[in-house]
Amino acid sequence: MTPDDVLAVSTVRVTGWKAAYAGLVPAGYLDRMSVEADAERRRDSFGGDARVQNLVAELGGEVVGWGVVGPCRDEGCEGDHGEIHALYVAPPVIGAGVGRALMRELVARADAAGYPSLSLWVLRDNHRARRFYERAGFHWDGGELSWHVHDEVVPELRYRRLI
Repeated sequence: MTPDDVLAVSTVRVTGWKAAYAGLVPAGYLDRMSVEADAERRRDSFGGDARVQNLVAELGGEVVGWGVVGPCRDEGCEGDHGEIHALYVAPPVIGAGVGRALMRELVARADAAGYPSLSLWVLRDNHRARRFYERAGFHWDGGELSWHVHDEVVPELRYRRLI
């Protein structure tokens, strides 16, 4: 990913959230998401930590996927473990192999960085994403968080796999 990809990545992320999280995250939260605001935040933080690698997937020269791998951010996480911070695919190409290709590359980058394991967080009720991660070798390790959105609780589960 380069700074020139930020707007395209924000488009993938926001449209991905709105498609994948409808019914799982309060509608008002999703309705207020904007590509422009997301891109502004992303530009401000892009390249801030050299250990964090942002990758894009392209089809026909168009960004259709985005993934991020870096150090584990969980409290108490051992410093030598990695985390997939994000993995999003543009809704029109879900099922075309873009997510699998990004996942393979994220795992390869984690391996090259020397991480013995990877974790990620997934919404408990996002069954499609959970199946995807399970096919990629991840499993729920018992970790849970509650994300409070407006007056609703959105439960998340931590998945982990060895490299």
